[in-house]
Amino acid sequence: MQSAYLQSLQNQIKFQRETLLNHPLYSHITQPEHIRCFMKHHAFAVWDFMSLVKYLQSSLTQTQWPWFPKSNPHLTRLINEIVLGEESDLHPKGGYTSHFELYIEAMKQCGAETEPILKFTSLFQNKRSLEASFEQANTPSGPKEFVSFTLQLLTLNKLHCTASVFTFGREDLIPDLFLKILDHFKQQDQKPFELFKYYLERHIEVDGEEHGQMALQLLETVCENSEEKWNEATDYANKALQARIRLWDFILYQIKKTN
Repeated sequence: MQSAYLQSLQNQIKFQRETLLNHPLYSHITQPEHIRCFMKHHAFAVWDFMSLVKYLQSSLTQTQWPWFPKSNPHLTRLINEIVLGEESDLHPKGGYTSHFELYIEAMKQCGAETEPILKFTSLFQNKRSLEASFEQANTPSGPKEFVSFTLQLLTLNKLHCTASVFTFGREDLIPDLFLKILDHFKQQDQKPFELFKYYLERHIEVDGEEHGQMALQLLETVCENSEEKWNEATDYANKALQARIRLWDFILYQIKKTN
């Protein structure tokens, strides 16, 4: 049974969530080129998701040696289950893959432009600063703003805020968003988009049935009965949804330019 704090949070983010679920972006995905445009920019959100996951894993489990047990094995189990699926999920052709690598493979299969995300991640991995990586990779403004929000959140080092963004900006939200995209995607010639379709359906299945509930449990545990933590968690859940709305606005604008 959900706590009163959690129910209150969900009520306070309902408007932002409904705005996302009714965003005009979905109805404008009517051509294969629109899907490729969506993927080009959405890839940044696929990438920065793993930073959220890894922050939670490093906070809730022992990732350094020498090893010592954490105080809450239930949370350790929850986040490790999520990491297992996100970082080493089943590949439809056999073997294992991270969801980000699967997404890049899906982009290449359908001819979506991968250079922006791959150039940015290469620069950032090679110890460029975030701003320098954005600038040198010529990162589009929409993805740049979205990634900046995520990484700035992590520098706050507030577990409950990150857990809230992870839960309500990603795990609890993604299945419903991807269902919307899939509904319009069905109008397309799907053969070049087989991996993208698998990616969408896999997230709907895993996040909707397993990871979403795990994330809710995680958030309730880290916030406990602290009114201050729940208030901050609510604030950041709304900020995460607003960041997604702005990203969707940006992608819609880019799709309209392709017409």
